[in-house]
Amino acid sequence: MKDYKMIPKITLWVLMGLGILISVLFYVGGSEGSLEVAGDFLDIPRFSNLFLIWNYILVVLVCLITLGVVVWEFVKRYKVDPKQALRGLYVVIGFIALVLICWFCGSAEEVKIIGYEGTDNVGTMAKLSDACLYLTYVLVVATIAALVWGVIHTRKLK
Repeated sequence: MKDYKMIPKITLWVLMGLGILISVLFYVGGSEGSLEVAGDFLDIPRFSNLFLIWNYILVVLVCLITLGVVVWEFVKRYKVDPKQALRGLYVVIGFIALVLICWFCGSAEEVKIIGYEGTDNVGTMAKLSDACLYLTYVLVVATIAALVWGVIHTRKLK
């Protein structure tokens, strides 16, 4: 049974090592050339695609693990107290509503990016980018508010 307890630790260390290696490759791995932007020449890192793909993989892993934990906790609580389990589901429903609100706030208009000639900055991708930015803003503000409330509430209890 002890061997199974080491799997999360080993996985964490492997993911962290890969992340550090890919980050170092991105920052010190040289460049594939340069791009002229407003008269200045900017280097194009050699491992940009690897760095972006790694970030996409990490985001998908975080989403899947979070969803798995939510489902697992729901099932566990539902066996003991169905009403309590449904209360926890309200948070998930609220988050889904927040994601939908951010999606509808996003704009499908073209985003002007200096030196970019592709089509990934208009339509659905532009709307997705806006939605992710809005969601990030809301979650950062909510995190700061929760930290402040937690400090005030803890001091109030003492």
